[in-house]
Order: sequence, then C-alpha cells, then structure tokens
Amino acid sequence: MIDLRTLREDPDRLRASQRARGEDDSVVDTLLSLDERRRSALSAFESLRAEQKSIGKSVSKASGDERQALLDRAKDLAAQVKAAEADAEKAAAEFDVVIEGVPNIVDAAAPAGGEDDYVVLEEIGEKPSFDFTPRDHLELGEMLGAIDMERGAKVSGARFFFLTGVGARLQLGLLNMGMQQAIETGFTPMITPVLVRPESMQGTGFHVAHDKEIYRLPDDDLYLVGTSEVPLAAYHGDEILERGSLPLRYAGWSSCFRREAGSYGKDTRGIIRVHQFDKVEMFSYCRPEEADEEHQRLLAWEKEMLAKVELPYRVIDTAAGDLGTSAARKFDCEAWIPSQGRYREVTSTSNCTQFQARRMRVRYRDEDGKPQAVATLNGTLATTRWIVAILENHQQADGSVVVPKALRPFVGLDVLEPVK
Repeated sequence: MIDLRTLREDPDRLRASQRARGEDDSVVDTLLSLDERRRSALSAFESLRAEQKSIGKSVSKASGDERQALLDRAKDLAAQVKAAEADAEKAAAEFDVVIEGVPNIVDAAAPAGGEDDYVVLEEIGEKPSFDFTPRDHLELGEMLGAIDMERGAKVSGARFFFLTGVGARLQLGLLNMGMQQAIETGFTPMITPVLVRPESMQGTGFHVAHDKEIYRLPDDDLYLVGTSEVPLAAYHGDEILERGSLPLRYAGWSSCFRREAGSYGKDTRGIIRVHQFDKVEMFSYCRPEEADEEHQRLLAWEKEMLAKVELPYRVIDTAAGDLGTSAARKFDCEAWIPSQGRYREVTSTSNCTQFQARRMRVRYRDEDGKPQAVATLNGTLATTRWIVAILENHQQADGSVVVPKALRPFVGLDVLEPVK
C-alpha cells in the first residue's frame, strides 16, 4: 500500500499520481478524513484504557467510600473502553478497505497518458526480410507438428492448446535456457505454487473481488496465479530480512492462468492470448534506494535473453495510465511479429517500490536497526508467447524454422522440420 507519511505530509503527490493513472483523486481527501478519525478513535481508546489500568491499581489501596467510588468508576470505564475499542477497530477497518484499493504512486519519470502513450526507448535488431510470403506462427506450428489448437479446444475450450513434439521441446528449451541464465546471474531457482490464498493475491496488488482476469476456486478459497510474481511476492510475507542478504533474487517457473476477460474477438488465432501458459519470472527484494538500479538490471537480463533467441524488438516505457496497480514504473520489451507487421509484448519488468512489501509486511532493518519495508521488482525472462516470435522470425520458405544458436543445446535440434 502507499506510504502513510506521504499521504499525511504530501497528499498532492498522491493526488497527482491518481490523476496520472486516470483515477479519482478525491480518494485522497477520503483517506485523510478516515485517517484522522482512525487516529482520534485510537487515541480515545488508549486514554480510557490507561485510566482503567490506573484505577485498577488504586482499588487495592483504597477502602470504604473511596473504594466503592473507584469500583463504580471502573465499571463505567469498562463499558466505555469496550465501546471505544469497537469504534477504533471500525475506523481502522474502514480506512484499510479504502487504502488497499489505492494503487502505487507513479514514478515521476513515467510518461503521461494511457495505453497508446508509451515512449519507445530503443529498437534493437534487424527485422527479417523474406523472399517468400511468410506464414504466421499457427500455420508454422501446425506444419511442424508443434501446436494443436483444435484438440486443445476439444479438451478444454477456446484459448487452450497442446504443445506437441518440437513445440514442447521448444518451450522446455526456452524456459530452461532462461532459468539457466538466471542461475548464472545469481538467482535462486524456484518452482512455485500456482494456487494461492486470497491474502497472497491481494497483497501482491490484485483485487480478488473485482479482477475478472483471475480464476477462483470458491470451495477452497484459493486462486490460480496469472504469474509467479504472486507466490514470490508472498514468499517472505511477515518476515524481517537480513540487511546484508539484500538483494534477494528468485527465478520462479510456473504455469500461469488468465481468464482473458474482455478480450473477446482479440487474438483468437494461435497462442498469443491464451488461458494457460508457462513462464520464468524474475523477482527481486532490495533496499528502496537501490530499486531504480535493480530495475535497469532486470531489463538488461531480459534484453540478454532476447539477444540469445535473435529477435528484433523494441523497449517501451509504459505510460502512467497503463500501469498495473503495484507498478510505479514499467518497461516492456516487444518482439517483432512478421505476420502482423507490428511489435507485441514478450517481456515486462516493473518496479513496485515498497507497495507490495507494505501489504505483505516484508521488511529489513536499516542502519539504525529500525524495520523498513523493502522494495520489490519483477521481470519476465521467458514465456510461451516467445514461441510466436521465434517461429515467425526464423522461418524458412519450406516451413522449417532455424533454432537460434544459443537455444540449440536446450532444444536438441538445429532446425525444426515440417512433419511428413
């Protein structure tokens, strides 16, 4: 959640952030009012409780009428303390509901605007030039015996698929290469749960009651994750980390599930927008003052992976109005998709500052020994969608696909050949 000190001392910063996101900035005044009521109710409760304790100590020393008067006052106070405690708890609960719905404060460096107002930071690699009509990834996948959408729909419904033969080998090779790079860079590899409790989802910044993207198992009160960022963010919940251990970096491999609500009619062909996919996700806990540099490191590791699979891509700085709830700033890498003649997102890295850590109560001790919230960051290292770009950019006239050199040891093939 947002920093209470910022709310109290610099509310205009939060108002500006809300406007930049396209959100209602009147919530700031609501929060200030609720915060004042909460603090006043707590102060009243503590004052009455202190008097109650003082009288309790005095009763044993008093006698006669004085003792009776103290007992009568103690009885009176018991009711008042109970009422004051209930009032304080109610005020705190109302405040918590509102503040948990407020997104992270946008980094001042993030571009203004909405989804289409990103800033292109750089374009890397040369777009392929074909002397034949290039096929899209689904046609190639079917020729290679790599993607089976028809049976995926038969078994599970729309937007599900099977990766078969070289398709399965390509995904496993890609994700293994990503995990190997992460390990060599110092990340701890993790196979994470894909079902999490609501507090883990909520703490990461997803609003379980309103987010239509999330699959829920109501009988168990568990949620299927859309990214391993969720279990990794919750991994150190309610812990105080050793200052010297930071940054702590994890690379999580998991299947991911998204309902794709509101995407009816969009990307219905192939595996660009699907309900289930696999991903290797980087996650970092670091000191807040190091978060900006860590963000650049995560982006650099994403670019290193894209270079290994020899894809042309661009890096964009996402506009404030298109940031997720937890992100203060986000960079996306978008690979060139020849069949569409445009770039599509394949990686994303977000600096969530201390927003998630405050919600999850993940802290470290500063130089004075005082507990402080850490900063958290995340970034995609490889995912199923990369197969789309790899097939299309490395295709040949006969439908075969050249496996990028760095990926060959992980796939076990130099060229993917059409099935006979």
